[in-house]
Amino acid sequence: MFAQRLDESCALDVKEAQSGDLLIAGRVLICPGDRHIKVRRMPLASTVVLTHEARLNGHRPSADILFRSVAAEFANRAVGVLMTGMGEDGAAGLGMIKGAGGTTIAQSEESCVVFGMPKAAIERGYAMRIVSLDTLANTLVGLCGAERMAPAMKV
Repeated sequence: MFAQRLDESCALDVKEAQSGDLLIAGRVLICPGDRHIKVRRMPLASTVVLTHEARLNGHRPSADILFRSVAAEFANRAVGVLMTGMGEDGAAGLGMIKGAGGTTIAQSEESCVVFGMPKAAIERGYAMRIVSLDTLANTLVGLCGAERMAPAMKV
């Protein structure tokens, strides 16, 4: 339902992820509940892998597991974004993306509902950029290029 609501309210294609989904510029994949989501880089296309691995620090899905796979598969081509949320999930994974040469972004405190997750990454020095929610989209377009996102945009 969450993915469907987002799909209806934004210009990007949004869907709940399934194992084997292709990573396509301009498409948003939402991890289904009680699963972890990872990415796998393949010669012809990169895909999503859903797993039932054990919870990580009490979380499933865990942002750390996703970010760890992004760092391993995409290294310096990765962009990790950690947004509002409780606790520290995602901070270590964002550090792995930074360590692999990727770009890391954390949402600013003043634009967060709950500053826990971004705060943990910022305090550890893992966030290369700190941006407000209202500038996040433009920041990502600037990093990734508008021309890469245009083909998947809805009309």
